[in-house]
Amino acid sequence: MSNPDLLLVGAGHSHLGVLRRWARGQRPPGRLALLSDSPHAWYAGRLPGLLAGRYTETDCRIELAPLCHAAGVELLQGVVTGLDADERRLALADGRTLQASWLSLNVGAAPPAPEQRGGGMQVLGVKPFAAFLAAWSEWQRDPQPLAIVGAGAAGVELALALAGQVPELSQFCAGALLEGGSPGLRLRALGHLRQRGVSGREHCPISHIEGQTLYSDAGAVWHGPRLLLASGSQPLPWLTHSGLVCADDGFIQIGRTLQSHSHPRIFASGDCASLPDAPRNAWQATRQASQLAANLSAVLQERPLARYRPPRQRALLVATGDGGALLDWNGWSAGGRLCGWWRDLCDRQFILRHQV
Repeated sequence: MSNPDLLLVGAGHSHLGVLRRWARGQRPPGRLALLSDSPHAWYAGRLPGLLAGRYTETDCRIELAPLCHAAGVELLQGVVTGLDADERRLALADGRTLQASWLSLNVGAAPPAPEQRGGGMQVLGVKPFAAFLAAWSEWQRDPQPLAIVGAGAAGVELALALAGQVPELSQFCAGALLEGGSPGLRLRALGHLRQRGVSGREHCPISHIEGQTLYSDAGAVWHGPRLLLASGSQPLPWLTHSGLVCADDGFIQIGRTLQSHSHPRIFASGDCASLPDAPRNAWQATRQASQLAANLSAVLQERPLARYRPPRQRALLVATGDGGALLDWNGWSAGGRLCGWWRDLCDRQFILRHQV
């Protein structure tokens, strides 16, 4: 393809929603393309179930080729290594360059890694998922004691999914476990973790790694061979050198139309973008899809753009790795198989909505 009118970069939740809407007949005119580093998009919500052995890999991913074909979008594969925001030109790992009249970025983020001094500890981030799953498969051949940094919803789900698969499992977080959740949710989660033998430590930010030892500001807190990163997020390195204006947190600063403040011909959504009152999570990225699809169509047809208003997340479902889940809703919590059925239903519906 020659330079497209619009290039979607990344197959995150927002772009999947855009493709789904275009496949249903809302496609705007012009030459449209999607650039992805993989032929399929992984659905993070089913990753804990996959690790717990409840799902297969095909249950947890969406094939992009049929979805792009139905949406009238050309699928391109490549790994982005650089972006010139002024020229809207992408550099790829294989030496190719891609340029478009309009760009939309939905490329996610990466978990931050503590400074590592010397070798000895294997460190693995949960993103990108394909690389994580390949490395985890190798780790499973020789189970070793494991520590997880991060105790948000993703970190708790991973700990509950992996408990019993390693000889010893410890978890550390800079703040409180499931910070922001209700007291009832936290108590239920702590009960499940203790029941599975997970050793947890709250308010213990990891400062660095020396050899096979984790350190906080207070000193050594854990010794072992393997570390899994599931905490927070940091922007991808190539975004920080792109020329795009970023917020204080380092992510692309966007306005209510989901356009970059500094480069209005570039849209951004999901975890790579910073928008007031819009937490960076999969739920919010999914909600941005409708507005993003409408505004991308609008710019291609020279129509006015609409403003995105971040909705408040109403319910949180945390999978417990055994087919159940914990529910947090307006300060009220519950747990059990019924919550697990609801969580599985939501995950299954997301996958089915994007299958062609």
